[in-house]
Amino acid sequence: MLTKDKKITIIKDFKHHEKDTGSPCVQIALLTERINGLTDHFKTHKHDHNSRHGLLKLVSLRRRLLDYLMKNDKAEYKKIIDKLDLRK
Repeated sequence: MLTKDKKITIIKDFKHHEKDTGSPCVQIALLTERINGLTDHFKTHKHDHNSRHGLLKLVSLRRRLLDYLMKNDKAEYKKIIDKLDLRK
């Protein structure tokens, strides 16, 4: 689960300027944290199909944001992929 303190920490790590809370980098980082939390949830709750549907929506949204970032700013895309360790 994403607590308020953890969310503030993630925003501080990925923001571009002082009041940045909605740039694609920040959104991707927040979505990644939520996806990782849900992935851990499914290790113990294998039959929670409603939450699994929500997970698929989050993954799809993150994919679209990554595609947008790759199309518009390749350097930032590579930096966020490395920082979040999304590609193996």
